[in-house]
Amino acid sequence: VNTYVKDLDSILDFDVIRHSDIKLAVDPLGGAGVDYWQPIADRYKINLQVLNKSVDPTFKFMARDWDGKIRMDPSSQYVMSPLLEQRKNFDVAFACDTDHDRHGIVTKSAGLMQANHYLATCIAYLYRHRPQWPTTLKIGKTLVSSQIIDRVAKMIEREVYEVPVGFKWFVDGLTEGTLGFVGEESAGSTFLRKDGRVWTTDKDSFVPSLLAGEMTARLGKDPGELYKDLTEQLGSPVYARVDSPASAEEKKRVTSLDASKLMGQLLGGDKIKAASNKAKSNGAAIGGFKLETENGWVAARPSGTEDILKIYGESFKGNDHLQSLFSDVKKIVAG
Repeated sequence: VNTYVKDLDSILDFDVIRHSDIKLAVDPLGGAGVDYWQPIADRYKINLQVLNKSVDPTFKFMARDWDGKIRMDPSSQYVMSPLLEQRKNFDVAFACDTDHDRHGIVTKSAGLMQANHYLATCIAYLYRHRPQWPTTLKIGKTLVSSQIIDRVAKMIEREVYEVPVGFKWFVDGLTEGTLGFVGEESAGSTFLRKDGRVWTTDKDSFVPSLLAGEMTARLGKDPGELYKDLTEQLGSPVYARVDSPASAEEKKRVTSLDASKLMGQLLGGDKIKAASNKAKSNGAAIGGFKLETENGWVAARPSGTEDILKIYGESFKGNDHLQSLFSDVKKIVAG
């Protein structure tokens, strides 16, 4: 514990948090990090309250998820409801799943932030407030993460490194020092130390959680407010994932479909301008396809364990347009 806690100073600016005296709170959700948070607060003398130190293998202390089941999911409004009820008492609050590799950020302004929204905010902040980072550092994202990240990257003049789903695709870039921040839409991320050296090649929810405190302390706005600022400049996307029932034939069609043959067809009323079965940056197979238009995108891949298709989509025109994207891609799958 002490070695890890001491090393956090190499990746986060605790001085700015301490001097601001902002109020932070964390709910470890009974997970592996429960004994780390108080030592972090004590060592760095930050105003961080550990709200729940309960550890119970039955997790009976947890708020139930949408279907009444117990899940330690920091992305769920239901699971996070106890923390959301207290959000006005703190400048920023956060929670982590049980192995502390996924995070949920709660702000006064926005409540529980969508993972994609927070990733974009982290990127906009880090690449402007890490002066020792090389200016050549790219931004790592999975192909089903929000395109607001691409727009942020263009704004700060950085290149996006887009890969299939799976954190393993970021390992080489982190160890070689070519990727500064990497994240995926399921609320997992990590980034380099302040001096540009690798911190970890896997997801670490401690650092993005505490980064929410750092950016709030330095900028005087919480991450929810900072994301709102980004959308005023770059547009406000609507993002969703749907699990669509699929036959074995439909699943096979998705994996074998040549996406390039769809170029120029209409999707959600716009022409498809990019279509691929491989990730843009490393050429690795998607296991399905991704289609992009001027105002949105969709990606589809079959589940390996269930008779469903996982369909991801995003629109910069609103929810009605997003639903038309989903409707059109289902027609493509149906043949």
